[in-house]
Amino acid sequence: MKKMDINNKDNVFYRYLQNDAKELQPKSSNINVLLNRIKLNKKNENRKKIYFSAIASTGLILFGLFIF
Repeated sequence: MKKMDINNKDNVFYRYLQNDAKELQPKSSNINVLLNRIKLNKKNENRKKIYFSAIASTGLILFGLFIF
């Protein structure tokens, strides 16, 4: 096992103290960014639905052609 000297231990503790200080700062978000993200997510969901329905209908048509 690696032996830690005093300076290295201080660095480890200092990193934890820095992370705690960052968490105490108030978080803010831009409403326009959030609204744009929602719009993009809706567009992506609609595209996925259209692709799925197109693939499913194509599969049904091909299945029907092979059977009849």
